[in-house]
Amino acid sequence: MKFGKRLKKQVEESLPEWRDKFLAYKRLKRLVRLVPAGPSAAAVPRRRAAEAAFVRLLDGEVDRFNAFFLEQEEDFVIRHRELQEAVKKVAAGDQDGPPAPETTRRVRKEVVDLHGEMVLLLNYSAINYTGLAKILKKYDKRTGRLLRLPFIEKVLGQPFFATELISGLVRECEATMEAVFQAAGGRPGAGTTTTPVAAAATEQGIFRNTVAALVTMGELRSGSSTYGHFSLPPMASPESDLLRCIKLADPVPI
Repeated sequence: MKFGKRLKKQVEESLPEWRDKFLAYKRLKRLVRLVPAGPSAAAVPRRRAAEAAFVRLLDGEVDRFNAFFLEQEEDFVIRHRELQEAVKKVAAGDQDGPPAPETTRRVRKEVVDLHGEMVLLLNYSAINYTGLAKILKKYDKRTGRLLRLPFIEKVLGQPFFATELISGLVRECEATMEAVFQAAGGRPGAGTTTTPVAAAATEQGIFRNTVAALVTMGELRSGSSTYGHFSLPPMASPESDLLRCIKLADPVPI
């Protein structure tokens, strides 16, 4: 699948309020086409102006990614902390016995939602990075310039590419899900492949988006994609382990 179609699909499968936060790939492609391709001296001023517009838009996109990513990251840290406290209360019960079923369902829903949104943010980082690398490749191919390497080196130090914190929260959230499902009596039995995430699929609309994001991350990070110096590293835990479990459980057709 061409990247433009992949990006469009990801935007459609993302949360509605996130859909204007992704890379403006079509605008960047139009700017690339405006850059004169030949070595003519007469085209130098046009080439400089077009390149300046292209780089200006790229810088603006990176700034947008950073602002959105950091805002979501801060929100997730707060929500995760609050949910951990709620899960402890569900697990402990109260003086009158176990928590009401509606309380357990609400907490379980909130945990699975948070997990799904954090996976979507990891996918957001991956797909926008990939888009930047691909549009820069198109630019270099058309112009003969070598803009991609220095720009990507700069991108590697940007907040939206630094996903270690979110990846850690995803792992912690999976442990939290295990705890809340145990408290609800929903822990999978021995020998089953159903995970807490999969078990909540029927009650969680965001689950389908999460699965789609995990599949895309697997494709973006696999050797079967256009893999090279500018590719994302192979997919590592927690995403790969969770994707494997989801595929085994296969609760929702995608």
